[in-house]
Formats: sequence, structure tokens, C-alpha cells
Amino acid sequence: MKIIKTGQTQCFDQKGRIIPCPGTGQDGEFQKGICLRDSRFNIWDTIVSDQLTGLLWTKQGSLSEFPLSWSEVLDFVKKMNTAGTYGYSDWRLPNRRELFSLINHSNINPSLAQNTFLNAFSGYYWTSTTCCRLPSQAWYIHLGGARVFKGMKHGSYMVWPVRSGKASLTGVFQTGQTLCYDDVGNISDCHLSGQDGALLSGIQWPRPRFESIGETVLDQMTGLIWACNANLPEKPLNWMEALNAVKVINSKRYGGFQDWRLPNIRELESLTCMGTHSPALPREHPFQQVKQFYWSSTTSQYETTYAWVLYLQDGNLGVGFKQKPEFFVWPVKDATSNLQPRKQKIF
Repeated sequence: MKIIKTGQTQCFDQKGRIIPCPGTGQDGEFQKGICLRDSRFNIWDTIVSDQLTGLLWTKQGSLSEFPLSWSEVLDFVKKMNTAGTYGYSDWRLPNRRELFSLINHSNINPSLAQNTFLNAFSGYYWTSTTCCRLPSQAWYIHLGGARVFKGMKHGSYMVWPVRSGKASLTGVFQTGQTLCYDDVGNISDCHLSGQDGALLSGIQWPRPRFESIGETVLDQMTGLIWACNANLPEKPLNWMEALNAVKVINSKRYGGFQDWRLPNIRELESLTCMGTHSPALPREHPFQQVKQFYWSSTTSQYETTYAWVLYLQDGNLGVGFKQKPEFFVWPVKDATSNLQPRKQKIF
């Protein structure tokens, strides 16, 4: 697997109370993903090196001191490069996946690894990635609680510059965005724009990315196997029902497998493509019955009566109230089983 752990280690019931993890099927039980046994970050005088992704961040999390519009933030980073800030001239505004790589879903205010950065603001930070469906808006991430949303480019949010470092354990995959846009949403020239669509920062996706195997789909980018049918229970469920639905899927050996689970929020996010919308999935995806909203197995640490949800129209990462049957189930598993795929009707 090539996805960073969410950092969540506890499990919670539908009312937000901490419960023992064994048998829950939650993120805190499986703790899937990659982490480092030793310290993830090397901290220098002015720069923090992330050994997991290979990215280099400014140690100072509030360089601009006050919020700026999206175009002002892009200009701010250009001026850093002209001035050779901290001895470098290749700073950039991070794309959505790069900034999201810093999020730790066990922490709040800020939702980052603790005692690593200085003056990280527990509010919104711009990314260089435009919202494909609404290109007058760009993606930002709320570092207080980890929400990933989009806002009008004339809004005012913070900037956290990044640069590429050496090869790492996982790296960060590209977002899928290849175009550039001006502040009002018109397609614009990418040259020297500093936008996601110009820089294409990150590891390229494999081609083809997906391989269909029976009723399952292997994502060759992450090594995860997904149900080809993205709506197995065929109706929205509450969070506990969603976790139990996966247990039913396992009892019926869907596709010949018994190790399905509800994906954590990072696993769900890995499916998104910022160059498409409605749904925000890679154009060549082979999935069937794709819905707009999906539960993850990750509880919101900000408010534990809520769990993280992927909104697939644009790729938002928000939360849903656990007790409301409003979201769908999309099972995932690791590509480790030797069982042969087979077809089996579950619901």
C-alpha cells in the first residue's frame, strides 16, 4: 500500500464515545497505511523535511502573517523565489494532495503532527489546485479539523510554501489536474502561473491505472482492491450500518474474498481526480453505480459523533452525522489474498 496512515488509533461508537477497537471494522482497529517508526520529520532552523513524502516545508506555518486571496498567495510564493527565501528559489504553493499529506486525523487545532511546525494557524490554507467543476474556486484545507473544501478565489486564506526534496518512502501522487484557470474561472496560460495544472507535482499515475478482476478492481497506483459495484447495499446507511454492511459482504465472500473493510478517509481520497467532476474520479475508471457520498471508517476527532465522508461530485472531504442514514458504502481490501475472484450477489 502506498497511502499514509490517518493517524487515528482509537475507536468510537455512534454517539462518539471511545470503545474497544477489536471487531469494530474502524480505522482505529486496522490502522492501514504507511508510517515511520522513528520521527517522520527532520526539523532544521527554517525548514522541516518530511521523510515520508520527500517534501520540504517552511518551518514557519504563517509566513504571510495574514490571509491573502488565491492570486495574492501565488504572487507571494513567486516573491519568495525571487528573494531566494531560506536559500532556495523553487518554492511553490502546495497542491491539494501535498497539503493533505500533512494532516493527522488524531489531532485537532491544528490537525498536524505535534511540536513540529511553528505558528501553524488552525484555519484555512490555500492549495494550488482549482475546483474543476467551479473553476472560480480553489481548494483549501482547514488545519483546525482537517476539512478539505473549496472557496472563491477572491477569499482570504493562509499560505504554506513547499518544495520537493529527495526520494522518500511513499512520495505524493499527482492530483490529476492538468489545466490552469484565472480568478474568475477562465482557462488560462499555465506558464509561470505556479498552479497545480502547470507544475504537475507528484508521482505520475500508472497507465492503465485500474485493472478489472472479476467483480473487483485493482488500483495499481495504491495497491488497493475496490468493489467494482460502488453501491453494494443499494441504499444509504448510517455509519454503524455501513460498518456492519461490510461484515455481511465478508460473510458472503463477495468476489471470493473475506477481508473487505470500510475504507479510511485517506483511502477514499486516493480515488479522486482533480481534473474531473461529477464524479471526481479518473476518466478511465471502470466502477459501476457510483454515488455522490461515501462513509469512511475514520471518525472526526473534532466532533466524534461525526465520521469522515467523501463527497464525489467535486472530491470534498467533509463529515457526516453518524446516526443519519445519508451515505453509501464502497468496500476496499488489500491486494494480498490468494483467493480466486468469483461473482456473488450479496444484497
